[in-house]
Amino acid sequence: MSRGARVAIAGVIGLTAFLIMWELGVRVLDVQPFVLQAPSRIVTELVDRPGLYLGEALVTARHAGLGLVISLTVALLLGAVLASSRFAEDAMQPVLVLVLVTPWVSYFVSLVIWLGPGDRPVVFLVAFVTAPVLTFAVTSGLRSADPAARELLASVDAGWWEVMWRLRLPSALPTIFASSRFAVALALAAAYFGEGGNLRTDGLGYLGRVAANSSLAQQLWATIATTALLGIVMLTALTVVERMVLRWHPSQIGIRF
Repeated sequence: MSRGARVAIAGVIGLTAFLIMWELGVRVLDVQPFVLQAPSRIVTELVDRPGLYLGEALVTARHAGLGLVISLTVALLLGAVLASSRFAEDAMQPVLVLVLVTPWVSYFVSLVIWLGPGDRPVVFLVAFVTAPVLTFAVTSGLRSADPAARELLASVDAGWWEVMWRLRLPSALPTIFASSRFAVALALAAAYFGEGGNLRTDGLGYLGRVAANSSLAQQLWATIATTALLGIVMLTALTVVERMVLRWHPSQIGIRF
């Protein structure tokens, strides 16, 4: 049995056990429906209206995906600059930390007023809150390049771009992929939050806000479950891409799908 199959089986067993304990906990403790729904009720809601949740999940996936692409692009450009200058890194680090720890609710309304209702404030929020995580990863990864390899390239008068493309970027990829897992989770949380206040009527966040305002417990928890499933899909896709791109890296050698 391949390692990938063992990981998949272990994951299914762990998730099944968690759901069983969740179901029993809700029923035995008689938890109020709006506080916590049993998994069976959530599944019933999803099965009854699959088209609704699939369509809204695609909207949320679009918001999170676009934001992550923008964030990664900014992180690569900014990280290249910071990795080349300790002073620039020291000057930028407090700003990145400030962006990372500031609550979204404190400024999202201003984003909607500035950018207008719709997709733009949500995509901006996703990119804005995930950029620091990826920038730190890019900066650290670019600096992790083997010093001996850098000296070798310097001895043959390799240019800045050649060193970046052949050595520093490949060295940074493992760190970037590792940090991207956290960035995906952060992006989905930001997209869900933003869709609840961007003055539009689409996305899982919008469905969740309507459900919360109308005390529709099953719909609220169905949106939460759908967001979690979307996260699993995105993280699985990221893992597949990582194994394809880093097939040369020691961490991926010997791993089979």
